[in-house]
Amino acid sequence: MRINELRDDLKAYLSAYGLEKKYAKAKKLFEHDPFYPSLNTELLQPKERLIYSFRLDRKYRALFIYLEDGTIEIIALTNHYK
Repeated sequence: MRINELRDDLKAYLSAYGLEKKYAKAKKLFEHDPFYPSLNTELLQPKERLIYSFRLDRKYRALFIYLEDGTIEIIALTNHYK
């Protein structure tokens, strides 16, 4: 499983909140095992939209979709508790 390179706005978000190292670690774990327990990977509601998330830490999550070629596209990075 491979995660596509992040868009520039998402890279800026990681930088602004000091999440670069946490993202790199979560990305490595996800690419090895998308359901590694600490990632807490889940399908979000409404389920028919097929948007998933995995945890960067207790506060931040990466929202993603599966692309037809089998890669992953991160579509947003969010503060889980806002």
